[in-house]
Amino acid sequence: MPSAFFHTRRLQTRILAVYLGLLLVVQGTTYWVIHNAIDRNARQSVAESLGSGEALLLRLLHQQQDALQQATRALAEDASLHTALTLAQPEGMLTALRSHREAVRASVTLLTTPAFVPLSQTEDSPGTALAMAALLPDLLRPQVPAHTPAAQPRQATPLRVVRMGGQIYQLAAMAVPAPAPAAWVLMATRIDTRLLQELHSLSGLDLALLTPPESGNRWQVLDATLPADSWPRLAQAWENGPRRGTLSQPTFHVADDEFSARALVLPDLQGHDVLRAVLMRSVDQAIAPYRELKLTLLGLSALGVLAFGLVGMFSARRITAPLRELSSSARQLGRGEYDSEVSSDFDGEIGELAQSFETMRQTIQAREGELRRLVWQDPLTELPNLEQFRRDLRQAVGRASQHGVPCAVLLLDMDRFKQVNDQLGHRFGDRLLRAVAQRLHDGLHDGAHGGHTPVLARLSGDEFGILLPGADAAAAWPVAQRILADFERPLVLDGHTVDLGAGIGIAASPAHGLDADTVLSRAELAMNTAKQQQAGTVSYHAGLDATASASLTLLGELRTAVDDSQLRLFLQPKVTLATGQVVGAEALVRWQHPERGVLSPIGFVPFAEQTGFVRLLTRWMIDEVARTAQALSQQGLAMKLAVNLSTRDLLDPELPPRLADAIARHQLAPDSLVLEITESAIMDDPERALHTLRRLRTMGVRLSIDDFGTGYSSLSYLKSLPVQELKMDRSFVMSMAADEHDAKIVQSTIELAHSLGLSVVAEGVENLATWELLQVLGCDEAQGHLIAKPMPARQFAAWVAAWQPPQLPQSAHPASLAASSA
Repeated sequence: MPSAFFHTRRLQTRILAVYLGLLLVVQGTTYWVIHNAIDRNARQSVAESLGSGEALLLRLLHQQQDALQQATRALAEDASLHTALTLAQPEGMLTALRSHREAVRASVTLLTTPAFVPLSQTEDSPGTALAMAALLPDLLRPQVPAHTPAAQPRQATPLRVVRMGGQIYQLAAMAVPAPAPAAWVLMATRIDTRLLQELHSLSGLDLALLTPPESGNRWQVLDATLPADSWPRLAQAWENGPRRGTLSQPTFHVADDEFSARALVLPDLQGHDVLRAVLMRSVDQAIAPYRELKLTLLGLSALGVLAFGLVGMFSARRITAPLRELSSSARQLGRGEYDSEVSSDFDGEIGELAQSFETMRQTIQAREGELRRLVWQDPLTELPNLEQFRRDLRQAVGRASQHGVPCAVLLLDMDRFKQVNDQLGHRFGDRLLRAVAQRLHDGLHDGAHGGHTPVLARLSGDEFGILLPGADAAAAWPVAQRILADFERPLVLDGHTVDLGAGIGIAASPAHGLDADTVLSRAELAMNTAKQQQAGTVSYHAGLDATASASLTLLGELRTAVDDSQLRLFLQPKVTLATGQVVGAEALVRWQHPERGVLSPIGFVPFAEQTGFVRLLTRWMIDEVARTAQALSQQGLAMKLAVNLSTRDLLDPELPPRLADAIARHQLAPDSLVLEITESAIMDDPERALHTLRRLRTMGVRLSIDDFGTGYSSLSYLKSLPVQELKMDRSFVMSMAADEHDAKIVQSTIELAHSLGLSVVAEGVENLATWELLQVLGCDEAQGHLIAKPMPARQFAAWVAAWQPPQLPQSAHPASLAASSA
C-alpha cells in the first residue's frame, strides 16, 4: 500500500482514523464499563455472602450456647447428682458430670460449693477448672455484651465467652435446685476447628479466630480454615488494618490474594475484647470466573479493529477520488469564479454533494449581487451588518412562532479592544477585527449545527452577533464554549501577540421572546452580565432583569456605605507551614447593609469596579488595615496584613502617595503591608501597572501575585515584576491531596517561585492531608478554613493567642504523593 495513503493531512487517513478511533473509543468504553460492573458486582456478591456468613456464624454460636445451657440445666436436675451430693459421694458426682459431658462434647464440666469451691470436675487440668470456678460470680450476673453485633438476634441467649490458657470457651452455669444440697454446676466447650469447618462447609467462607496476647499489642491467629503457613501473614495483615467494632467490609491482602472480611467481636464476661471471628472471602476468586469473558471481549475488539480498518480503507478510497474533483470546483468558488459549472456526474451521496455545490454556486452568485445592491454588508469584515442580522433574525423568530422551529442568538463583545485601539492605533484595531471575524467564521463552519447554516454578523465596534437557526439556548451553549476556547489562542499581528477574551450572551426564541428586538435586547443583557461577572458565557433568564434593576439600586446605596460606617474589616489568618506560627492575615471587606444584612464582597465589589467607586473602597481598606496593624503591633503582634488591589487601583497614580500617608500616620513598617494583585489586573495595562508596582516596591511595601496560575502572564513577564510572593489559586490546592495532576502543578509552582526567589502562599487549605503535603513540597505559608475562616478584625488577637497548629496523623500518603509528583 502506498505510504502517501497514510499522510496525516490526507482525507483518506482522517477517515480511516475516524473509523478506528470511534471503534476504539466504543470498545474501550464498553470494556471499561463491563470491567467495572464485574468488579462491582463481584464485590457486592462478596459483601452479601459475608453478611449471610456473619448471621450463620452467630446462629451456630447461639445454638452451641443454647445446647450448653440445656446440658447444664439437665446436669443440675440430674437425680444421680442430687444423690451423690446428699451422700457426699465424690465418685457419684464425677460419674454424673461425665455422663452429661459427652452429650454436648463439653471441654470442662465442674461442680462447686455455694462459695464456688470446686467439688468435682471432668477437665484434666485442675488449674483451668479452678480459674473457671473463679469466673462463676461474673457468669451468674446478668450480662450485656460490650459489642453487640448488628446481626445478633434480639431474643437470643447471650453468648458467655472467656479466654483461658490460650483457648476460647463458651460457658454456662446453673444452681442445683432443691431439695439437693446447694451447689453450682458449670459446663464449658472450646470454640475450635470444628466450628470453623462447619461454617466453611455451610457457607463456603473462610473463617479465622484472632486474639491478642496478654500484652494486648499484637494479634495472633488462634485457628483458621486457611492453610497454617498463611496464618502469620493473616495476623500481620489484620494488625495493619482496622480492628475495632463490627467491621462492615474491610479489605486486606494475604500474600498476593485480596480478601474482603467481616469481623465479629466476642467480648468476655468483663467486656474485654478476647476474640475476633473474621469471616473472609477472596475477591480475586470471586472475579476469576469473569476473566474468560474479558478475554473474549478483547478478542472481539481486536477483530473489530481489523475489520473496521479494512472497511475504512476501502471507503476512504471511494470517497476521496470524486472529492478531489469537487475540491477543485470549491477552490474556484472560493476565488469568486462563479461562471464555471460544477460537474455532477457522480453517483449517490457524492452526486448529491456535487449538485449541492452547483446549487450553492448559483445561489451565491445571485446573493452576492443582491447584497452588493442592498449594501447590507460590513465593509471592514465583509460580514453581514446589523440590519442584515436583524432581517435574518426576524425571519428565524417568525419560523419559531409559526412552526415551532427555535433559533438562538449569541452576542459577543471583545475584552480590552479599546486598549488595543488606544495603544496600537485604529488601523491595527481594524486588522484585529478582521482576524477575529475570520476566526469566528472558521470556527462556526467547522462545527455541526443540526443541518442549519449559522449567520455571523458584525453589529458595531467590537461586537459580533451569531444566529443559530434550529437551535435553542441549550444547543447554543456548546457553540459559545467552543468560541471561548478558540479565543484562548492569542492572535499574532505585525509582531504583536494579542490575548483575546470575550463575553457572550445567549437568548433564544420562542423561549425568551417572540420578536427580534426583544430577543436581541435580552441577549445583550446576558452579554453585559457575562462581561460584568467575567463569566465567559451567560444565558438569559428572567432573574437578569431583576438583577440589573437591583444592581443600580445597590450602586446608589454603596456610595453612602463608607460615610455611614457600614463597612466591616475581616481578617483570614496566614501561618507558616514549617512552624505553624501565625505571620499575617488577608484583609477582607464586608458590608453591614441596614436592610440586606451582611453582604460578601462578591455582592458589591464587582459593581464598585465598574463605576470606579472601588478606589474609595480601597482607600477605606488601606486606612482600616493600617489602623488594625498598628493596634496589633501595640499588643506585641507583628503581622503582615494583605490588601487586594483591583485593575483600577493599579492604574490610579494617587495610590502610592495615599499608601505612604497611611503608613506614616500609623507609624508602620512598610513591609507589614502586603498588596495582592491578580495577573489579569496587571495584564490589562502592563506598562502602567508595572510603573505603579515599582513605585510601591520602592516604598518598601511587599507585593504578591494573587490567584497565580489562572491568568495569562508569561514567565518572562513574571520575572520582571517587582514582587516577593506568589499566592497559588485555591482551585489547584483544594484537590491536590486527591488529584496527582493538581499536586504536580502545585509542586512545579513552588519550585518555580523559589527559583525566582519568591515565597509561596497556598490558599484553600481545607484538610490535614493538604497541609501535610504542602509541608512536604516546601510551601512557605498557608491560608484556608482548616486554619480559620475570615473573622472580624477585633477577634483576631484573641484567636492568635488561642491558635494551635493541627496535629498531623502518622500517614505515608502525602509523602508518597509528593514522591510520585516528583
